[in-house]
Amino acid sequence: MSREERKNMIHFLELIKGLSKAELVFMTDADLEHIYNSTYTYLIHHSE
Repeated sequence: MSREERKNMIHFLELIKGLSKAELVFMTDADLEHIYNSTYTYLIHHSE
């Protein structure tokens, strides 16, 4: 994952899930991507 992708994922999770940057910056790319994908999928399915 690129640095820009990671930055965007962290920003998204801060806004949507209310997580702090301090909680997210120490996660692995895989952990961060899993939370991002789960949250994004949830929002897509519940917005219809």
